[in-house]
Formats: sequence, C-alpha cells, structure tokens
Amino acid sequence: MKKFSFLLLLQVLAVVSFAQVKLSGVVLGDGEPLAGASIVIDNTFYGVSTDGSGSFEMKNLKTGDYTLKVSFIGFETKEVEVSLQTNKKIEVNLAPGSVLTDEVLISATRAGVKTPVAYSNVSKEQLESQNLGQDIPYLLQLTPSFVATSDAGAGVGYTNFRIRGTDLNRINVTIDGIPISESESHGTWFVDIPDLASSLENVQVQRGVGTSANGAAAFGGSIDLQTNTLNKKPSAEYRTSVGSFNTFKNTVSAGTGLLDGKFTFDVRLSKVKSDGFIDRASSDLKSFFVSGGYYTKKSVLKINVFSGLEETYQSWWGVPSVRLNNDMAGMQEYEDNWLFTHEETQHMINSDSRTYNYYTYDNQIDHYQQDYYHLHFSHQFNEFLHLNTGLHYRRGRGYYENYKADQDLKEKYNIQYPVVGNDTIKSSDLVNRKWLDNDFYGGVFALNHKKDRVDFTLGGGWNTYDGDHFGNVIWAQYLGNVAPNYEWYRGNGLKKDFNIYAKFSYQLAKKLNVYTDLQYRNINYKITGIHDDLRDISQEHDYNFFNPKLGIFYQPSDNQKLYASFAVANREPNRDNFVDADPNGKQPVHETLHDWEIGYNYQSSNFTAGANLYYMNYKDQLVLTGEINDVGGVIMLNVDKSYRAGLELQAGWKILRSLQWNANATFSKNKIKDFSEFVDDWDTGEQQAFDLGTTDLAFSPNFTGNSQILFTPAENLSFSLLSNYVGKQYIDNTSNNDRVLDAYFVNNLKIDYRLTTGFFDEIVLHCMVNNLFNEKYESNAWVYSYFLGGERYKQDGYFPQAGTHFMFGVDFKF
Repeated sequence: MKKFSFLLLLQVLAVVSFAQVKLSGVVLGDGEPLAGASIVIDNTFYGVSTDGSGSFEMKNLKTGDYTLKVSFIGFETKEVEVSLQTNKKIEVNLAPGSVLTDEVLISATRAGVKTPVAYSNVSKEQLESQNLGQDIPYLLQLTPSFVATSDAGAGVGYTNFRIRGTDLNRINVTIDGIPISESESHGTWFVDIPDLASSLENVQVQRGVGTSANGAAAFGGSIDLQTNTLNKKPSAEYRTSVGSFNTFKNTVSAGTGLLDGKFTFDVRLSKVKSDGFIDRASSDLKSFFVSGGYYTKKSVLKINVFSGLEETYQSWWGVPSVRLNNDMAGMQEYEDNWLFTHEETQHMINSDSRTYNYYTYDNQIDHYQQDYYHLHFSHQFNEFLHLNTGLHYRRGRGYYENYKADQDLKEKYNIQYPVVGNDTIKSSDLVNRKWLDNDFYGGVFALNHKKDRVDFTLGGGWNTYDGDHFGNVIWAQYLGNVAPNYEWYRGNGLKKDFNIYAKFSYQLAKKLNVYTDLQYRNINYKITGIHDDLRDISQEHDYNFFNPKLGIFYQPSDNQKLYASFAVANREPNRDNFVDADPNGKQPVHETLHDWEIGYNYQSSNFTAGANLYYMNYKDQLVLTGEINDVGGVIMLNVDKSYRAGLELQAGWKILRSLQWNANATFSKNKIKDFSEFVDDWDTGEQQAFDLGTTDLAFSPNFTGNSQILFTPAENLSFSLLSNYVGKQYIDNTSNNDRVLDAYFVNNLKIDYRLTTGFFDEIVLHCMVNNLFNEKYESNAWVYSYFLGGERYKQDGYFPQAGTHFMFGVDFKF
C-alpha cells in the first residue's frame, strides 16, 4: 500500500511538473529593445518587467490560453493572445504612441516595480467599485496598515486616517506629483475636495518614508493620487446612490475623447449629502473637476481645475465614555466638577448613548471651499529622456462657527465691558467665526533619463503658502459699542518650501539593482500676529534637511523579488506645535526618522504573497504628554526615543476562476522609551508627573488585518465580502487600560450587477451593506485627565461608528 501511494505521488508530481511551462521573450519599441517594459497576464496576479536587454521570463505557468498586456511610456499598449502548451518564446513590438500619455506626469513620484519600498496600488476599477459616497480614506482601508475613522460615523464628512499608527499630519499626499497636504498643519482633509475619487485613475499608498516627494515629509507613509488619464473615445456617465441616514450622492461626468487627434476636454460635477449617524452630523458637499489636454507625439499640455465646497455640522467632540456606558453617576460628575453646565449635562443624559452630539446650536458648522489650478507640461526628448513640469495654485477660504456661553468679553475678546443702565456687563453669550484664508502656489519638475541599466531622475519643487488666521464675533447678547463682525485676533503664516532630489537606479547584474534617492529640503516659516487667546505669537524658523535613501533590489527568479532599504526623513513642527508651545518652556524641535525595511514578494498566475519587515526609529518625535503651556493649553513635546517595528503580510489566492481571496495583516510594536505623563491638579493649580517607563504609542494597534473575498458566479455578477480588523488601541501614551479603544471586526458586503442595453454602453447596479453584523465599536477618541479633591478623573470623547447600514447605487455609462 505504501509503495502504491509513493508511486501515485510520483505520478502526481510528474503531472504537475509537466503542466508547468515557461513563457519568455523580448519587448521591442519600434524595433529597439525596451528596458523596463511591463508585461502583465490579464486576470492573474502575475506581472514582470523587461531587463536591460528588453528580455523577460515567466516561469511556472499552467498550460492554457493567456492574454498579455504589454506597455511602456511613449508606446501604444498592446494585448497579445498566447496559447501555452509547451515552453514558448515570443517577440512583442510596440508601436510608438500617436500621442504621449499622462503616465509621465506621476513617473517621478511613484514607486516602480524595482523600487525597494513597501507600497500598494489601488486601481480605478477598485475605487469605482466602492465609491458610493464615502470619503477617500474609506476607499483605501483595505491596504495594509491603514485605519480609517469618521467623525459623523458613516464615512461621509470629516474623516481621519492613519498608516502604521501614524496620523494624517505625518502623511504626505500629492495629486499628479503636486503636494496638497496643508503646509501649516501638514494634514489632508479629503472632505474639502468631495468625490475626488470619481476623477482618479489610480492611487499609490507608500508605507514608511518611501520615495522623495514634494511637500511635507512622509513620516509614516505617503498617498499619491493620479487624476484621469487620456481616454481617446467620447464618454459620459451618471452615477447616483442613496442610503441610510438620508445619504445621497450624484455624479455627472463626460469627456470628448481625442478631438482632431490632439485635444481632450473632461468635466465632472458631484454633490453628496448625508445626515450622518451622529445627531446633527450632517454634510452638504459639492465639487467639480474640469480637465483640458493638448497631446502630441512628444508632448502633453494639461490643465486641471477643480474645486470643493463643504459644509458640515460639527461633531468633533465625541461621546463621553460615561454616556456610552450609561453611567448616570459619571454623567452627573461632569456637572459637579464644572465640566458641563446643568443644561449641557441634562442634554447628555437625555441623548442616545451612541449618537449624542455635544453641539446643539443650529449653525455650529464648518464651512470651507478650496479651488485648485494645476498646469502640467511633459515633453519626451527621445525614448530615453523626458521632462515633467507642473505649476499650481490653490485658494482656500472658510470658517467654523461656534456658539459660546458666558464668555468674559475683555479677557477673551479684548472687548471693553459694556455698561447697561447702572450695570457693567463682564460676560456674554456670543457667536464667533474662526477664519482661514490662504493661498498656496509653486512649481515642481522632474527630468528622467532611462536607458539600458540606468534610471536617473533629477527633480524638485518650490512652494509658498500664505495663510491668514482671524476671528470675528458675529453676534453677542451684550456687545456695547463694538461694530458687527468685530475682529478680535488676526495672524499670518508665511511658509516657503524648496526641495531638490536625485534618484538613481542601476542594474548591477541581470537580477540585481541598487537604488539611491538623495533629497535636500529648505523651509522658511514665519508666523506673525495675534492668536485667538490674544497672545502675540510672532516667530520665525529655518530648516535645512538632508534626506538620503538607499536600497537594493534582487530578483532571484522572474516571480520572486527581494529588497532592503534604509531611509532618513526629517519633519519640521507644524503651526500648532509652535503656537501652543509655552514661551518660557521647552520649544519644539524637528523630528527625525530612520526607517529600515526588508521585503519579499512572490507571484504566480493564481497566487501572490509578500512580507515586509520594518523598523522605524524616531528621534524627538512630537507627542502629547499632558503638559500645558502658560495659559493652560495642551501642548506636544519632543520625546527622545520612540519606535515602530512591524511585519506586514499580504497574500492573494485565485482559488477558482470565479473565486478570489485577498488578505493582509500587520503585526507591530509601537513604543515610547522613558515616557513621563503630566496630569493637571486642580487642587493645587500645578501638575503631577508620573514616570511610566516604556509605553505604547497612542492609536497604534499591535494587529490590523483586512480581507476581501470576491465571488463572480457570472461574468456580470459579483459578490465581495470586505473585512477589517483593528486591534486594541490606547488613546493616550500611558498604556493605561482605562483609556483604550476596544478591538473591532467589521464586515461589509458588496454586490455588483452589470448589464448592457441598446441605449447605454453599460448599467451597473450596486448594493453595499456596511457593518453587516452590526458591530458596536468606536474608531477614535480623546481624553483629558485631572485631579480634584485628591481623586483622579477624566473627560473624554469617543467616536461611535454606525451599525448596519445600506447604500444602493446605479451607474449609467454612455
């Protein structure tokens, strides 16, 4: 029996062995070998690029029929049908493109196949599949180490995100290579450009320092968005969706295609509205995107004009844990300890435990508009050398409106106390608006030379931000002789940012590449004027940063890749760090990150797997310690040593022709060494200090995981089960289990059905069931601790996310 089993096993191995075949060949461009051309087998995980001689190999393929997509910048993409029964060698000759395509616009900022960094690409099809109204972070949350959260609880309106536990203020974001991260805060709020996803071709999410990019430093990751590329055929589309919480989304888009072989014009209009899951957390979002292009065989001239207007009711406070837990005694403590008035406490008690919103004033809104103007020019001097340039201008303006009760007029607003009859009025209820009015402009460039074994890019950018911060009192119960719209503070931030970088990749041997990326960055930042607490905040800062990156890429076989890299990033403090600092205390200094990465990837036609090991060592990372400034405001301080270390795993398995499973997981440790916590003592007016040793970095779960099971029982019908798991997170840096976000596991079900009719090219029906199993969870929080009467108390706010809710949509494509 054992002998029979052994013989049977040998036969099986023989069959498997003989079933594996090899496809090899060479890719030519107008008769010349093309190094770095891309060859992808359609509907599989498998793709390779050509070596310095234009050759490629694909091993371990099953016998059968395949469709290859072969592409190279400046040449027409070609589909090649191949029938494999035995080893085969082919030659693919790409014809020069009739026009230069838009891919050159992002070639300098993107990681390529042989770039030794950790990254994920999200295609247009993947974005469209989920884009029923939620913000971009929710469309990217299946990428590794990515966590998204929503203030309003359903992904519409203000959203936040983290990569490897790093907050959005440390994530560099660009559109077509142009920085859009806000210069002073370093953050990106996608609510300001609603439904941008409907105008995107793809997104690349890099983790760690990544490659050099324009704008703020990438301290945990970077997101590079590419807008729609050239579509040579005329098109039109209407997308509409409706769902829970009175959510509506309508998008109309159209394109002329390539006119006279040279011109294109595309336009999109969008409107998204939602009441939100949280009480009064409504959103009213509008946007447009207009693009015009002039294309020749060697050049692209393209202008993108887009704008977003958002008006959201504020839901920034969160839900106190005592309200979440129905702790009546704890809610009463808010009043007893003078945190809330009696009316505010009663409002909290009488509200729903998961949808409570602190704000009740009718116009407690955030109102902001951003207008973008991007001009791109690319020119290909020859098949080896091309130049990209971009000019940009962004105008942002808006305010958030606040109702404030019982405000000291002179102390807080510099308003002389009015006299009414014989009474001097020292405090008043009032409504104020805090404004931001800013301009951001500059230019970027990249010159790339790619020939044989050498790939070299020289690039850089120069950007200026000029932002006014000011506040008006628009109404008060008692205002005396002060004119309407009284301005009580005004300040300015002027920031000039210059960088230049050189990237060099060299193929030492057929399977070995070395990579270096050297960036110099200079920042001059001047703050002038008065802050909203009437302090003079005038100051000036200069920084000169050198950010080197080194890496090695090794390809032992056509379907295996190994890489290792070391990178340095330096980041200047943001406006809040400077403005909030105690003028008589510690001043914030720049942060430095040393990032070590080692990765491995394997690909076959039906299976792919990858692992990335990282160690991110920080010097002087800015964190919250509980310390306060001279007027009692919370400040961030530099901690000497901290780190993030983790293992990222990815896999994809095409189980059947109709069944595919994609998954990723991150295991990590995120620590601060020698951390000291400071807690306000209301009895003494001082602070108590606690040396806690090594603690966990806030909002840095030790485990996150994502899964997508895709089932397509018919060509026009698909089911997707999307799952996200986020482990326990501490909401401050103390590792105290009394201040945590519990782990959560959320599943979403997506159903798509496609059909064609005589009038429409395609109609796509969508159904999305979010939080399928009605998980009750919170995805973000804040906390403040204090001592009173010798006892320690806390004030906090958690952000509950919606239970089971639905979205239905239909796309009409002409």
